[in-house]
This record gives sequence, structure tokens and C-alpha cells, in this order.
Amino acid sequence: MRGNKKKENKKNCKGLPTGLIYHPDYLKHDSGQNHPESSERLSRLVEHLEKGGLLSKLKRVGPCVPSIKWLEKVHAPEYIKMVEEVCERGGAMLDPDTRVGPESYGIALLAAGGVMAAVDAVMEKKVKNAFCAVRPPGHHAERDKAMGFCIFNNLAIACRYVQNKYGIKKAMIIDWDVHHGNGTQKIFWTDPSVFYISVHQFPFYPGSGGENEVGEGEGEGFTFNLPMYAGSGDVEYIEAFENILYPLARKYDPDFLFISAGFDGHKDDPLAQIDLSEVGYSRMTQVVTRLAAECCEDRLVSVLEGGYNPLSTASSVEEHILVLMNKKDQEAV
Repeated sequence: MRGNKKKENKKNCKGLPTGLIYHPDYLKHDSGQNHPESSERLSRLVEHLEKGGLLSKLKRVGPCVPSIKWLEKVHAPEYIKMVEEVCERGGAMLDPDTRVGPESYGIALLAAGGVMAAVDAVMEKKVKNAFCAVRPPGHHAERDKAMGFCIFNNLAIACRYVQNKYGIKKAMIIDWDVHHGNGTQKIFWTDPSVFYISVHQFPFYPGSGGENEVGEGEGEGFTFNLPMYAGSGDVEYIEAFENILYPLARKYDPDFLFISAGFDGHKDDPLAQIDLSEVGYSRMTQVVTRLAAECCEDRLVSVLEGGYNPLSTASSVEEHILVLMNKKDQEAV
């Protein structure tokens, strides 16, 4: 791992709000009838935050429609064009799990632009950190293909954005979605400037994410997979975060942190066999926010990936946001 001298006289983020990126147009992406990645995931989430009084305490940040040049830093131009044309023709299946409708291209752009707007808000000290309630999700999307409900890799695009626009030298992505983020891993496979860490059920969809997958060339050692067995829950995940992930990340000493925040590892989620609870997600978030405070002036953007039980996703996101806001004390498990 490479060391990195941090700038002195850091700006104090104390007192800054947590940002929320959301737009009602995200509900318009038509993933198909009875599809688990439905608009209800977001509508129920926003309703839950509003009902609990949390929504009004967050600083709303509007998404932008990004220039295509930013998508092209991650995706092949011909792939981007193909998605646009398919949507213009009314939509189709891009892979066996991923359907797009007439409006999906524009909404997928808005999702990527939402994470970019979160980066701007954090870097410009308008917010301390941010949670991006966007859809469609992104971490399965590869350079030239859609996969696993994902069209464009929102977080990977934002990662290249923060590096190119703001000169961030070392970024870290912590992916705790229950499925391995094959797309993100492939995009940064040979790149030592992005450390990708994934904690996921294994073996499981999409089949990648074994311990032997560590990157290649200059990127060797900058991909780290932490497979978890079915039935693992709060105790196993918190131990992994505290004893493996935290020291590894601390050694890398990133300048900016991203979370691929899937909540489909919850015990009530229908698509997996991991037994996390809201307490587990809270404690995992505490580890990452501690890293952000120690390494990178609190610079942290969390991006919604999976989570297919709207109730458990909403309650888990609430706990996640409370930690981002520094409103949650350490809990014992």
C-alpha cells in the first residue's frame, strides 16, 4: 500500500448537514411488471424518512444531467449510444434481468448525475457527506454491458469525476451490497488509484468476488474481496469490518470514500441469505464514517444499490443516515 501525506489545516466539517440526493423522476424507470427493482423501493423510502421527520433534517441536493464525456470515462461510447437508441425505440431487455423503458436512458443519466452532484456538494463543503437515493442501481454495470438491474455504473462514474475534476489521488469504494460488484471491480481492475473492497455473499450471483481476485498489473493488491457465507449476520459482518476492513482501509489512507450501499443483506430481504439487521448496518456505517474522519476530511458519498424489501430497506437506510448525521451512538452487539 502507498502512504499519502494529508494536507494540514483541514477545513472543519463539524456542523455541516448530511446531503440527500433524490428526484421523483427516479420513480419513472420502468423495470418491468413484478420486478424486484421497482419504484416502490424509493417511494417507500422517502415516505419513511418523511414520516419519521428525518427528511426535513437533510440538505436536499438536486441531481444534474451529466455530460456524456463523464460516462465515457467508464463506459464504451457505443454502449451508451445503444442504450439511448433502445430506449428511444420503446425499451427492451438489455440482459435477462435488466429491462429498460422509453424513459430509462434519461433517468439512468440522472442517477449518475445525482452521485456527481453529491460529490460536488461534499467537495465544496456544502454538506459533510451525502446519501444518494437513486435508481437504477449501478455496481453490476460493466464497461460495455448492462447486468443485474444496472445500466450505468453510477458510483464508478462519480469516482472518475472526483478524480478528474478535483484532483483526488486515492479513492476507496466499500461495497457491502449482498451481491459482488463485478462491474465496479472490472472497471478499476488495473488501477491503483482506486481501492475496491467488497463484502458479499459467496458463492452467489454474479459468481465473481472470490478471495483470489485481487487486481492485475499496477492494480494488483487494490481489489479486496471478503466473501461471506450464507447465514452470516451482524456479528460476522461487524467483526469483518472492525478487524479486517478497517485496518486495510486505514493503511491505504484514501482521499475520498464511496459506499456502494446495498441493503439486500437484510434478514428480511427476499433475494439473499444474509442475516443482517438495522443494527448491523448502523455499526458498519460507523466504521466507514470513522475512516472518513480519520483519512479524508469526512469526504464520503453513499450510493443506494440493492435492497428489495421496501420496509427493511427503508428502516436500514434510516439507521445508515442517522450515523452519517452523527446522530447514533455506538451500539453493542
